[in-house]
Amino acid sequence: MRLSVIGCGYLGAVHATAMASIGHEVVGFDVDADKIGRLAAGEAPFFEPGFDELLRDTLATGRLTFSTEPSDLAAAQVHFIAVGTPQREDGDGADLRFVDAAVQGLLPVLSEGDVVVGKSTVPVGTAQRLADIVAPTGALLLWNPEFLREGFAVQDTLEPDRIVYGTADPEGPGVAILDEVYAKALAAGIPRLVTDFSTSELVKVAANAFLATKISFINAMSEIADATGADVTQLADAIGHDVRIGRRFLNAGVGFGGGCLPKDIRAFATRAEELGHGRALRFLREVDEINLRQRNRLVDVVSEELGGSVAGRRIAILGLAFKPNSDDTRDSPALDIATRLHGLGADVISYDPEAIETARRVRPHLTYARTADEALAGAEATVVVTEWEQFRQLDPETAADLVADRLIIDGRNCLDAGRWRAAGWSYRGLGRR
Repeated sequence: MRLSVIGCGYLGAVHATAMASIGHEVVGFDVDADKIGRLAAGEAPFFEPGFDELLRDTLATGRLTFSTEPSDLAAAQVHFIAVGTPQREDGDGADLRFVDAAVQGLLPVLSEGDVVVGKSTVPVGTAQRLADIVAPTGALLLWNPEFLREGFAVQDTLEPDRIVYGTADPEGPGVAILDEVYAKALAAGIPRLVTDFSTSELVKVAANAFLATKISFINAMSEIADATGADVTQLADAIGHDVRIGRRFLNAGVGFGGGCLPKDIRAFATRAEELGHGRALRFLREVDEINLRQRNRLVDVVSEELGGSVAGRRIAILGLAFKPNSDDTRDSPALDIATRLHGLGADVISYDPEAIETARRVRPHLTYARTADEALAGAEATVVVTEWEQFRQLDPETAADLVADRLIIDGRNCLDAGRWRAAGWSYRGLGRR
């Protein structure tokens, strides 16, 4: 099939490339000429495991092209909208300017029978509004939310755990057309759910709200564990055996970040208030507050372990991305903590395997190391804030030869505390004895 993908950021670039890799003819469109130029040259503008190879291999087939010309969209029958919906500058709601612009830009090239498919995360009620705008062209609109995990985006696009269509007509031609787009995944037995517009819009934000709540719950328990001498990791292991709860994402630490969870739960709570049902999601405000409080807690722990003040103390920060296997520093707890410690007068030097340049663009005043060893050299405290495998596998004996003081603060509870203590380190986690 002939497809277009409007918006070639993280979501759009991966979606366009993946769709072309399974046989469709795809044009990726974006107004950012530099981004399009890099993608067309086979250079990913972000780090995502496996994506560079997929991009280069798929470009070589000739089925994937990138463009800044709206006229190049006219040949496509199915148009995916994959632009960002960031948090508004004047509040917690979602900024829909890019979604609206994408739809308006499509109108001149749409014709009878075309299908516009929204993938962006939007407030409930958006799809119906956009469907009314598209309707006079004779095109149909469906909503097909994305469920990508950074670090696993290629896999999640090619082998999703479910596919959701939101539509005003479950028996209409739009469903059949999307079935053709996703024929390979459906043939492999991937579950397909056909819903109304509102349900499809709620699926993504409800999933993110549930995940954020689970993470903040165990972080709240880590506060209680610190106050009582309990061990939050053992607590998580114990309650995780309950099949109603499960162990995944019950890992206490400095909390979640990135371009999705924080802004999505804020937008969801804001939308509930707009609908007159703010009480139903009031708990998400507390989820957000717990998450942000974890960053303050870690800064306080560092200060406490250094005698009450970080001023003038050399601190190694290991991690800048909001999660491993990504270079994304949007709302990153790691970058926020490095910034806060620097602001308190600490001599902070930070290292991340992939996110240094991303971090440097938004925090140019911070000091960055080229290697983990360089960051550790002379450190009076070492703080792990992103759980890269490289940091998990650090040798405490080797690291001890580099630092000034053997103090390790595990902001992700990802290290073997016994191993570090056995090597003479003072180990401190969050909610761990």
